[in-house]
Amino acid sequence: MAGSAARQRPGTARAGAAETGAGRRGTALERQRRPDPARAVTSTRANAAPRPPWSWAGLGLTLGVLAVLVLQPPAHWLAAALERASAGQLRLTASEGTLWSGSAQLQLTGGQGSHDALALPGRVHWQIRPAWAGARLQLRLDCCTPTPLQARLRLGWGTAQVQVGDGQSLWPAALLAGLGTPWNTVQLRGQLALDTSALELAWARGRMELSGTAQLELRHISSRLSTLQPMGSYRLVLSGGAAPRLTLSTLEGALRLSGSGQWVGQRLRFAGEATAAPGSEAQLANLLNIIGRRSGARSVITIG
Repeated sequence: MAGSAARQRPGTARAGAAETGAGRRGTALERQRRPDPARAVTSTRANAAPRPPWSWAGLGLTLGVLAVLVLQPPAHWLAAALERASAGQLRLTASEGTLWSGSAQLQLTGGQGSHDALALPGRVHWQIRPAWAGARLQLRLDCCTPTPLQARLRLGWGTAQVQVGDGQSLWPAALLAGLGTPWNTVQLRGQLALDTSALELAWARGRMELSGTAQLELRHISSRLSTLQPMGSYRLVLSGGAAPRLTLSTLEGALRLSGSGQWVGQRLRFAGEATAAPGSEAQLANLLNIIGRRSGARSVITIG
């Protein structure tokens, strides 16, 4: 029995060796079959297609356009903002340059849906310079400003303030016809001289406050509704305060205008009258019928 067991041991050893060799060969085969992660990554990188040149160019172009829009926004952005803020009554057309420095033609219109529009002669030029919590504005009009108009904008939490620099400008009265009714019927001619002094507008909690003064002189005014040319010269004065006031007076002429009013909340309430100098009643009759409600020889003017 012992010899038989001894004779079986070599065979068993050979079988074990064979099994061990087979196991090693199987392990080697498994290693060959099993993917190497490092080789897979290297192979993926090697097989990945390079980024086409046009994709880099497109990315660069996109970034360049964004940079230009931020640093040099187009002038028509200002035109769109002005039209929205004025309910369509002020328009900038044929704009050139950028939001910060540009020019355009200024039009006055009757608002949305109106066919009335009148362009100011020449162009309007602007420069906007960012400042602490706001901006500085310089405005020059070819037709109307002997020196550029200056303004300063300050913005706060729920507040805004506009300071208008002292200045003078001269405007054609015919420009008002672009605003529609009743100006397109009256068709004024003459000059409008605007003079501002320490004028400042402030918005806070949904309310507007005004300080300083603005004076508008209507010089040598005539109308297509009257054969009397000119009819006269007049002065409008806007005075700031807790309740800003507006006064109208006649400087000279056959058409006599007077009146006063003030802002109540955000609305203007104005009461005035127009009369004709003795001997001019017939020449001014049509105009007096249009500009107010006739009460005998007077034409009563009310706003608000």
